[in-house]
Amino acid sequence: MKKIKTVSLIGLGAVGSANLAKISETVPMEDIRVIASGEREKRYRKHGVTVNGKTYMFPVFGPDDKVAPADLLIFAVKNHHLSRAIEEARGHVGEDTIILSLLNGITSEEEIGRAYGAEKVLYSYVMRTDAARTGDSTNYVNLGFIPFGEAKNTPGNYSDRVLAVEGFFIRTGIKYNIPEDMIRELWLKFMLNVGANQVTAVLRCTYGAIKGSKAVRDLIAETMREAVAVSNAEGICLCEEDIEKCIGILSSLTPGGKTSMLQDVEARRKTEVEAFGGTVCTLARRHGIDVPVNEALVRFIKALEDTFDIC
Repeated sequence: MKKIKTVSLIGLGAVGSANLAKISETVPMEDIRVIASGEREKRYRKHGVTVNGKTYMFPVFGPDDKVAPADLLIFAVKNHHLSRAIEEARGHVGEDTIILSLLNGITSEEEIGRAYGAEKVLYSYVMRTDAARTGDSTNYVNLGFIPFGEAKNTPGNYSDRVLAVEGFFIRTGIKYNIPEDMIRELWLKFMLNVGANQVTAVLRCTYGAIKGSKAVRDLIAETMREAVAVSNAEGICLCEEDIEKCIGILSSLTPGGKTSMLQDVEARRKTEVEAFGGTVCTLARRHGIDVPVNEALVRFIKALEDTFDIC
């Protein structure tokens, strides 16, 4: 099993910057590469990024800069930036590179696998983080943890690349778990995002409102329920207990924390609504399932995005 030494990351948003700051506590800066282009590349080279009040001057590489392939490549961009990110990170991918996608949703691993080879990609996502980004400054109380692995993971018989990432996370202090059924867990996080991100973006409310308002919880649950119906049609089989579990998780997060979609709306940025409700609606049409709540939320959020450049 090869030890992970060099790490490349593309996407210095809240999740990317917070986790890379943690990684840099034990990994030398010369073994870290941030991939960026255009204005971001210039800004990161000049000013770095700030995490919890500390400024980090990560080594920055443009898409055309020559660099040896990374042992570990992490994608932490928004879904609508993934296609471009795949091309910009191509020079960091070699025969033995392991790839993690921390993107929301259920489609990024497949897209990355088509570009570089599915054998390089592990499934992953981030849970229980309250990291928030304002400008080039990220703040968090809870970094959260990263579930990751192959589609199926048998304790005591993990693949070499799962063991390599596990060893890296142990060395760097990144909290993690390795679910036995990674695909179901990925759908569980997807369902949580479908409900929490869309509803909080429309209502402009924090995690505290989820804990404090039955009406908010009921709306989130109804949105998730439609994702459950789609999951059953896809053979994943989420259930009502999973909805209750997700509501409990959301209610336990830092009360003043905000979902990534609410942060995007407040910053007047394009959201990931297509990766959430958009995916639910697309799969629902395929299976002949009615999803009126998600359809309404998608229409509302897309209309809201249209106002960003108007008023």
